[in-house]
Amino acid sequence: MNTHESEVYTVAPEMPAMFDGMKLAAVATVLYVIVRCLNLKSPTAPPDLTYQDTTLNHFLLKSCPILTKEYIPPLLWGKSGHLQTALYGKLGRVSSPHPFGLRKYLPMQDGATATFDLFEPLADHQSGEDVTMVICPGIGNHSEKHYIRTFVDHSQKQGYRCAVLNHLGALPNIELTSPRMFTYGCTWEFAAMVGFIKKTYPQTKLIVVGFSLGGNIVCKFLGENRTNQERVLCCVSVCQGYSALRAQETFLQWDQCRRFYNFLMADNMKKIILSHRSALFGVGSTKMVDADLSRLYTATSLMQIDDNIMRKFHGHNSLKEYYEKESCVHFIHNINVPLLLVNSADDPLVHNTLLTIPRTLAEKKENVIFGAVLFPQPLTWMDKVIVGYVNAICQWEKQKPPCLSQGAHSNETKCQDSKS
Repeated sequence: MNTHESEVYTVAPEMPAMFDGMKLAAVATVLYVIVRCLNLKSPTAPPDLTYQDTTLNHFLLKSCPILTKEYIPPLLWGKSGHLQTALYGKLGRVSSPHPFGLRKYLPMQDGATATFDLFEPLADHQSGEDVTMVICPGIGNHSEKHYIRTFVDHSQKQGYRCAVLNHLGALPNIELTSPRMFTYGCTWEFAAMVGFIKKTYPQTKLIVVGFSLGGNIVCKFLGENRTNQERVLCCVSVCQGYSALRAQETFLQWDQCRRFYNFLMADNMKKIILSHRSALFGVGSTKMVDADLSRLYTATSLMQIDDNIMRKFHGHNSLKEYYEKESCVHFIHNINVPLLLVNSADDPLVHNTLLTIPRTLAEKKENVIFGAVLFPQPLTWMDKVIVGYVNAICQWEKQKPPCLSQGAHSNETKCQDSKS
């Protein structure tokens, strides 16, 4: 008996062409968002430099070519200011180095205890001189942050001793010894660290480096008193805002997600403050008797925290007074040593309107070079820029004409006259 097996085919219903079109539209939308968010179509360009036509500046740019070369960032994340900010502040490199240093404790006049970490050089300096970098990190940061460790490791290998300030109250395992913590522009702890280095190493020359808030502090420190510039070869400031008063208005804006970053930084500041609540708001804290902790808990911006807490550490009567007196914009014009100011033209934290401050300064003062880079650069690039510029300064100091003494770069006319 023959049996006939019938084959059964299941035919899927044909989807309408509109469905395929929707899938394509969804994919196209995702790709568009990725391209826009990561700025993949943005052009690359060398840093936009502002400087005066001087022998020193030409020497520096020739000796530090990375400042004039076009930077080609990593394809996927290198053009996004937001991803760069996260990588710069949080992650560092995938395998962050662990330089070995010694922690120093310095008693302050008001009972506070400043701390900094000291890292000895791992090689001879190319100039044969003893050179120390005095480094001030960003807001709420310290020597254990990834980007600081990366920079210190790179600098040590180039023959630099490094002293890194730990902002007062920033280290989680160090208790405050007085009812005061770091503020936007207080230079007391940085000055104590510099004083210790000068006394301990009487032959050393200083390189001053500041990141973000640290850039404001080091520039204010050098400009507060001319004697602070003694034995300083140069200063490098990276990604600071120059004027807290002008910056506060932009920090409430949503473009570049600046308001969101403001919230995140405020949340971090709240954690730091509350971790020291007994020292800051205890019985002996007379300046903080009117501080409202309920307002601190509900604060969503740095300005609210600054007004309720931070300004009171130094007795400022208002938020405006606090921002005015703690911003380096009122002191930076007093700096006469070579000064490199680096900012990102696409920084989510520093609005581009604030960059008129360093640009105008570089147009007026011979010792200043201002560089606006198109994108926030990765750590390796920034490390190389700072060390490259500093190496060039050390080389200049070793071979400069006798008529160009330190802090007197305007004497080029005398040099030219002596040659004729």
